[in-house]
Amino acid sequence: MQIPRLHPDTIEEVKLRADIVDVVSEYVVLRKRGKDFVGLCPFHDEKSPSFTVSQTKQMYYCFGCQAGGNAIKFVMELGKRSFADVVLDLARRYQVPVQTLEPEQRQELQRQLSLREQLYEVLATSAQFYQHALRQSQGQKALQYLQSNRQLKEETIQQFGLGYAPAGWETLYRYLVDDKHYPVQILEKAGLIKPRREGAGYYDVFRDRLMIPIRDVQGRVIAFGGRTLTDDDTCFNGGNPRNAVSQQPKYLNSPETELFSKGKTLFALDQAKGGISQLDQAVVVEGYFDAIALHAAGINNAVASLGTALSLEQVRLILRYTESKQLVLNFDADKAGTNAAERAIGEIAELAYKGEVQLKILNLPDGKDADEYLHQRTPEDYGELLKNAPLWLDWQIQQIIQDRDLKQATDFQQVTQQIVKLLKNIANSDTRNYYVSYCAEILSLGDTRLIPLRVENLLTQIAPAAATYSKPVSVKKAWGSGKSPLPISNSSLPTERSLLEHAEALLLRVYLHCPEQRQMIADELEERDLQFSLSHHRFLWQQILEILSSDGETKNFASLPNLISRLQDRFLEFDSEIGLISHLFHVDEKNQKEILRTPQVVQAAIACMDLVMLEKRYRHFLELWQQTDPEAEPERYQYYYQAFYAEKIKLQQIDRQRLFSITELN
Repeated sequence: MQIPRLHPDTIEEVKLRADIVDVVSEYVVLRKRGKDFVGLCPFHDEKSPSFTVSQTKQMYYCFGCQAGGNAIKFVMELGKRSFADVVLDLARRYQVPVQTLEPEQRQELQRQLSLREQLYEVLATSAQFYQHALRQSQGQKALQYLQSNRQLKEETIQQFGLGYAPAGWETLYRYLVDDKHYPVQILEKAGLIKPRREGAGYYDVFRDRLMIPIRDVQGRVIAFGGRTLTDDDTCFNGGNPRNAVSQQPKYLNSPETELFSKGKTLFALDQAKGGISQLDQAVVVEGYFDAIALHAAGINNAVASLGTALSLEQVRLILRYTESKQLVLNFDADKAGTNAAERAIGEIAELAYKGEVQLKILNLPDGKDADEYLHQRTPEDYGELLKNAPLWLDWQIQQIIQDRDLKQATDFQQVTQQIVKLLKNIANSDTRNYYVSYCAEILSLGDTRLIPLRVENLLTQIAPAAATYSKPVSVKKAWGSGKSPLPISNSSLPTERSLLEHAEALLLRVYLHCPEQRQMIADELEERDLQFSLSHHRFLWQQILEILSSDGETKNFASLPNLISRLQDRFLEFDSEIGLISHLFHVDEKNQKEILRTPQVVQAAIACMDLVMLEKRYRHFLELWQQTDPEAEPERYQYYYQAFYAEKIKLQQIDRQRLFSITELN
């Protein structure tokens, strides 16, 4: 809508009333740290919180991407909305009277603003009407269904505002128009009534249905879901009973309105957002009553999709409330539920492949949904299944091999092709290597001698150019000598240099600015026989050691007086070197945040440096193994194989530690 210029008094009043912690908390999981709050920045991808919110200053700032501002700017940037639109939205939320600079336009503005408010109001009134009807004689069947079939207690029925839509064609219409005097156009815009195709008048969208209010994140009713109470209900064309055309759907949702979009809404998120934040995990189920049953059982981190495939927008909405981005899909284990899970994975696979969401799949035993399962088992049983739910890749692999006979050539070929297609999308080398080995074991059908061959075949199909094989020895010849031509990827991580530089710089910064940590760092380097790999870092470390030597205090690292000042004096003679390391002598807010977590910094840096040395040894033994003839020198061949394979295992272990720690520090 066209918004006239707002009066400065309105803008200032909104700034005063809109608490930034309250506003930001709707989109970001905030945790108290000192006098401020911290969370994951919504403006860029990160795994370690660098986004801070100051309640005293009413400002936010991200040390990662430098985004910052007040509550108004936050909502503007996050939703790509105009200044005036955001101010009006916050004004409504905090009940600030709206003034404009052009008084003659105020009436039109208020009319436009009041439309959404009227929609909220008429939907809230309708929800109350349905709840009241549930307690009347005509609603007894619906109430009995909730209490007996669904086994819901009174507090749960009230918690979710469940109700009943009477069977009459115009019952709600008459109540809202004749008794409450709402305009017909508002009811139609809210998705509550439809015009008849034949003749004048309107008829209720929901009739003789159990009513489930759908709410937004703030808890306002924005739509309804209605469940039929009969199996033979018929749908009448255009509101005319003579035009029966088909059975009604079991579940019927409100149509799309200005307030409601199925692909952008999740049922029970208003109830679940606190639980998701507290448990750092979200559970997505298919049906309304699955989510309601879970909440009734005390599992309050569950939401439901609205009868459609889970969309990317819905996933991003959920992930605002979980810091570690843990998402469990608990769809029905029948064919329809499996298809729904596969559709959902299709939508969010890119996020999962990148590691932006930790996705798991939970299929309950005997093909039950969550509601049915909890009727027979305890919430603790469900929690245990939730805890042991497989990662989505494991689940997908099981779906691929399900009902397939891998001893049959056709099935084996088709399964292999689908597995290769899946593995090609895995970007992280560690994860890909793990699943290559896992799938090779499956395809070997229990014959461990075939695993290396299956690994080789999978790697060749996934990335032929990236696979490094042993020197030209035929598979038959290698097997004849009892040796396994194990293929090893020769590619290193593309970010190796940048990660190593960052790790070494962090370690040196801690050494310079945290005297109490110097002895531990020196001991770790000596114990692991590690050196700085980058020349400018080696140069700085050498200068530190020379200062130690000149003071005659080679073992008393912590007592080095004025170390930074003395280093800077030394570097007056080395203009070319000082430019690469001078930044280490200073600490800004981001650096201060990093070095405050000293154990993590040291662990990350040491792990990364250790990784480099391990990789060098690994490549050395690999090269020797490839150059050795297994038939002429079988013992040497076996020794080099065991040596490089041992280094490979160490490399993977330390690499996982390094990647996690460095990511946490960024």
